[in-house]
Amino acid sequence: MPSALFARATNAIRRHRSLAFGWLVGFIFYLCYAAAGDVWGNPTLIAASLFIGMNLPRYSRLSGRIEEHLQFISATVSLGRLGRFAFQMAFNLVVYALFVAGGVVGHGGIAALGGVLGAAFVTTLASQGFQYAGQTVARLGYGQPDWNVLLGLSANVFLAATALAGFPAARAVFLITAIIFGAVVLAIGLASDFRGAWYPTGGIAVFFGTFNPFHTSHLALVRRALDERKVEKVIIHPTIVPRFHADAIARGEIKVARVESGLQVYERTEKGDPFINYFPTGNRFYCPEDRHRMIELAIKDAGLGDKVEVAFMPEIYRDAGFRGVYREIARRYSGNTIHGIHGSDIGGMMVRTILDESGWHYPLAVRRRDQISATAIRAGAKGMTSPSVTEALAELRDGIPSGAMA
Repeated sequence: MPSALFARATNAIRRHRSLAFGWLVGFIFYLCYAAAGDVWGNPTLIAASLFIGMNLPRYSRLSGRIEEHLQFISATVSLGRLGRFAFQMAFNLVVYALFVAGGVVGHGGIAALGGVLGAAFVTTLASQGFQYAGQTVARLGYGQPDWNVLLGLSANVFLAATALAGFPAARAVFLITAIIFGAVVLAIGLASDFRGAWYPTGGIAVFFGTFNPFHTSHLALVRRALDERKVEKVIIHPTIVPRFHADAIARGEIKVARVESGLQVYERTEKGDPFINYFPTGNRFYCPEDRHRMIELAIKDAGLGDKVEVAFMPEIYRDAGFRGVYREIARRYSGNTIHGIHGSDIGGMMVRTILDESGWHYPLAVRRRDQISATAIRAGAKGMTSPSVTEALAELRDGIPSGAMA
């Protein structure tokens, strides 16, 4: 029985990257603290390392949900990051309190970092910075998000362990790293939120998203940009195939299982990682050309054709995603103020992150308060789209092939 359980556990770790990620971090955590303090057989350290190995994917998912919820209710970046910070700091406080009581770290090393509270604060600050840096580098096309984060967390664990062991040079590097990386992450969020509250009028606005399909709430955001920000033009661009999905398909973790009522239905395969949310905005998508066409129809119905451009840059999107699209728009409209439209839902805040990393812009962040639901529309709900889009959706459900709506 034990051998069978071990075989199932190792097979699960081998198949699912999140589990492998958790156990690797737990192992690195153990090695760093054991070597730094020469406490290889310490039961508190062993127990903490095993706990991290078994629970890191769940811990990461929970901290992400806290951030998403706070961003949804506030439509700000900062509150979500502070919520994640508070949650992770609480965890680090417990770990360091146990480490002091269990003899994993000495009183001298922990005191040099301001005691348990100071050590937890610095560790969390540095950890936030390393995680953000790893994810940003991955979004720019260098490496995979989880493995980049692993490298960052490993570096943070090493610095924390050696600093707490009493090495002055390591302590200095740890403190500097925490201040630079962590403070920059929080400062970027605060600066972005500040620009969303105090902004110039005029210029252009960009509106990125899945628009699956384009509904009345999307149209209300366009009108808000025109009325409140006094922009001369709103440029809308839908997603095509996100790199995240393209990479997961290439790895065999998700697939297009079928086409149903004009929708491509994605599903997780047996290789899919149970701890990764592959479909944060749903797993049923109209094809990019149909979504692009429905945006044009909605804009025409609204009589905003002279104020709104529906862009479609498949080559640029394929190579560089929305960052590339943003850079191309910024090039074409050089010298113009750029406003970034987005909602506070998961997809909207993902777009906000991309915009913040793409260039200087003024966010127009709007908390989703209405009952308009793209999920409900895809299930057949009426009255949430413009007349022409409603007709186009009916045609897709009736099996009219892509492109025939034109």
